[in-house]
Amino acid sequence: MFDKRSNDPNASTHFRSERISVVNGQFFFTTREGTLEGPFFSRDDAQQQIDRYLERLQTAKDLMRHSVSDA
Repeated sequence: MFDKRSNDPNASTHFRSERISVVNGQFFFTTREGTLEGPFFSRDDAQQQIDRYLERLQTAKDLMRHSVSDA
């Protein structure tokens, strides 16, 4: 009874929030895990640290995958 019609739009609601915030002139970023990282002196510094944070997460994920496959 609730079938999708061919002309119905795909259900794809994505919400993105600004990850960088400024508190008392210092920059912070929030993670999906709910942590607040910082302070940083500039927005650029915060963005660079976001990139490094994501690299560390990927490295940890890769290490976990290799350690499980080696066991």
